[in-house]
Amino acid sequence: MRLFNAWEMGQDQTKQQIEKGLHLYQSNQTEKALRVWMRVLEKSADPAGRFRVLGCLITAHAEMGRYKDMLKFAVVQIDTARELEDPDYLTESYLNLARSNEKLCEFQKTISYCKTCLNMQGTTVSLQLNGQVSLSMGNAFLGLSIFQKALECFEKALRYAHNNDDKMLECRVCCSLGNFYAQIKDYEKALFFPCKAAELVNDYGKGWSLKYRAMSQYHMAVAYRKLGRLADAMDCCEESMKIALQHGDRPLQALCLLCFADIHRSRKDVQTAFPRYDSSMSIMTEIGNRLGLIQVLLGMTKCWMIQKELDKALESIEKAQELAEGLGNKLGLLKLHCLCERIYRTKGQQRELRDHVVKFHECVEEMELYCGMCGESIGEKNNQLQALPCSHFFHLKCLQTNGTRGCPNCRRLSVKPGYV
Repeated sequence: MRLFNAWEMGQDQTKQQIEKGLHLYQSNQTEKALRVWMRVLEKSADPAGRFRVLGCLITAHAEMGRYKDMLKFAVVQIDTARELEDPDYLTESYLNLARSNEKLCEFQKTISYCKTCLNMQGTTVSLQLNGQVSLSMGNAFLGLSIFQKALECFEKALRYAHNNDDKMLECRVCCSLGNFYAQIKDYEKALFFPCKAAELVNDYGKGWSLKYRAMSQYHMAVAYRKLGRLADAMDCCEESMKIALQHGDRPLQALCLLCFADIHRSRKDVQTAFPRYDSSMSIMTEIGNRLGLIQVLLGMTKCWMIQKELDKALESIEKAQELAEGLGNKLGLLKLHCLCERIYRTKGQQRELRDHVVKFHECVEEMELYCGMCGESIGEKNNQLQALPCSHFFHLKCLQTNGTRGCPNCRRLSVKPGYV
């Protein structure tokens, strides 16, 4: 009985210390919170308590951009979950492992760990995590430029969010959908979804972390810039950056700096853009966001082209190409071939020009970035798109004009508009 009471008291102390750390973390005393949680991890013999504190450490390191530490704690959490012999704990730990690899741009590993989560036979608790698993898998497919599978995962995540009335998950999915449509250049939808996320924050987010507001504002800023509404883009980006600085959110700071640079480039203010690209690159390199680095280098390339410094532009392209090939980011490669085509056309180097034209079209074919109805490319200019239930997407005007009874890509019968 005495041993049982001591163990129970240890559980209570662990819980109290975890709550103390959470209070410190929510008060922006991050380093103090980390020290409290690390002491719990070192001293607690309670596996369930250790599992929970590892979850806190994983989340905190994710928000700070310390992705390698995040991965380290996720691996320890899996060992703890196995010790607990509970499928719900194991599912959550594999999700954290997937998210860690997603942040480190290890997209194939992310997909593999997500599939492991979905194959586990847990209780309703595990099933409730499936929405987060689908979101992480969708982000990984998007990183690999596999657009149909990315959209299919985002639709599943949104269904889970609606079925479980999970507004936080819905908010995160809307931000990812904003990113998805920004990449394939349906800028109306790229703005609609983060605006929907912002509405969710306003209506339901009283007790939420401010990161949800910051992320929705950032994705709105990206869409506004693409639409040429630069003043609106600047306002949203400034609000997002303010929150990111208050909370020490290094990944979001890097994204905001990239967006600021893009806004200044859109204004042809290259001298103001370059220092912001440099600052964004510094943080992206520090945290290991290689996908973000590709975007920074693309922006810098366009600045060099504005200044007619074509050799410097080609140097940036070479660095970006190495990153894109390493990650398997096909859209990044397509954009680089497009820029090379413009540069070599200006230089009058016909052999190199033809080479990049061929590679550009190979990327379009591989990513299926063309409308199966009219045959024209998708993602070349701003166009309204519509997905079918099979997650293939087409020009909206083609769906409205043709009135076909099946998807031209996979021949499924229904052409009722998809979930997103």
